[in-house]
Formats: sequence, structure tokens, C-alpha cells
Amino acid sequence: MCGRMSRPLRAVGTAFCFLVFGVLGLSVLCIFFPLSNLVRGNGRDSQIWVRGIIHRAMHWFSRFMALCGVIRYEVRNREKLERRGLLVVANHPSLIDVVFLMGLLDQPVCVVKASLKTNLFTRGPVKSAGFIVNSDGSQLIDDCIATVQAGNNLIIFPEGTRSLRHDGALSPMKRGVANIALRGGIDLTPVVITVSEPVLGKGVRWYRVPVRRPRFVLTVMDDIPVSDYLDRAAEQGEEAGAFNRMARALTRDLNDFFVREIGREARGGDSRDSCARPGTCG
Repeated sequence: MCGRMSRPLRAVGTAFCFLVFGVLGLSVLCIFFPLSNLVRGNGRDSQIWVRGIIHRAMHWFSRFMALCGVIRYEVRNREKLERRGLLVVANHPSLIDVVFLMGLLDQPVCVVKASLKTNLFTRGPVKSAGFIVNSDGSQLIDDCIATVQAGNNLIIFPEGTRSLRHDGALSPMKRGVANIALRGGIDLTPVVITVSEPVLGKGVRWYRVPVRRPRFVLTVMDDIPVSDYLDRAAEQGEEAGAFNRMARALTRDLNDFFVREIGREARGGDSRDSCARPGTCG
């Protein structure tokens, strides 16, 4: 029945989901964060607890959107995310990509804008969850490496923002994630996200729902090792210059990888793929 919902009904459903998300966010902000600080203090144990709450809340909300008939979604190769200490990179076609990923990953960590650290309403959650502030210079890279090495799962969108085009095409990728991977010696775990209809993209109002219910497919790919790039950097010597060249090469290869895999999904993907867990197909 949900699959046959009319466009106006899906607009109402989308508004309801945004309302629920707001209530959920306020509950976490006003109840769980203060409770965590009271019971567990401000240390690492508190951050682990808070990130666990965020993970479960985002997992529940992803399923809630599907149950409301607003979206469908499918996760392929989900078992590859059931690890710790991952550097997860994904394309970013929609506003809710981060909701899916945080709901799939245990102990998720995100990079947030510096303004959120000083905002009255967000500075508490940012600190309580141990999210990383998007500062300039090497501190950001060091913080990202440290959180992955501590066993957290770091989510980064190499485009830096949602894709500017509404046909799924990528925006130019930035070198930040390549610098993190190379300097930390951390392999990349790519997640290719495709959506059948443009929804909640860059510059698109939430109430402009597509004609058909959008179907998200999140495909977790094999890790991309960085050892070859590190070996090539070592062979070239001149450490700083070699690292910069390898960071550019990795960024270019990562961009080509996502272009290729997004195109593959647009052509129908691999018929052998299936939902990683019953119920995630929406």
C-alpha cells in the first residue's frame, strides 16, 4: 500500500518524518546528553555511550522513514560495516545519507562545521559524541586518524557537501580524506549511494517530493588499500612532496571509482546482490 501512496500523501509523510526527527533530536539533546554527563562524566565512556544512542536512533529513524512509505532503501554487503576502526567514504546525493550511515555503523563519528562547536544548541552534542570539528591545518587530520585508531568508525563525504547535480553525478572530491588515509595508513571503506529519484539534494526544498517514491541503494564495497600509494611515496623520497602527489593520485582514483560504480548501479547493478539483512529493503 505504501508503495502506491500519492505524491501529496508522501509530502505529508515527509513533513511528519521531519517532525519526528526534530522531536528525536530534542530528546537526545535534552535528556540523553545531560544524563550521560551526569552518570558517566565527560570522559571516553560517556562518548561511547552517546555514540551508541545516536547509532540506534539513526537506525530506528531509517526504518521509520521506510515504514511511513516516504522512501525505500536497500543495504548491500552490510556485513562489511560490522567492524570497528573504519574510514568510511561515500558519495552524497541526499540530505539523509548520513542518517543511513550512522544507523549502520557502530560508534559513528562525523566531521562537523566549526560553527557547531560554538552554537548554544549543538556544542553540547558535538562534545558529548566526540565529533570532530572541521578546523584548518593538520589538527583535523590528526583528530581523524586518532578517532579511527581508537576503534571508532569515521564517516566522510569526500565531495565536502551534497552533490550539486540532481542526477547523481559527483561534485569534485577534495583531498582531505586521501591525506587522512595516507598519513594514518588507513584503508578506505567505500559506500556507493544511489537513489532512483532526486530527493533532498543540494538546494532542493524538503516538500518537493519526487513523483515516485525514491529507492536508496547503499552498496558497501571492498576496502581500498593505501599500501600501494604509500610504497610509491616511499620510492619517490622527498616525503612531503611525495605524499602530496600520492594524495592527488588517490583522490583522482577514488573519484573515478565512484563514477564507475554509480554508473554500474544506474545500468542495473549486479543481479547477484541482495539485501544484507531482511527488512532493510523498505
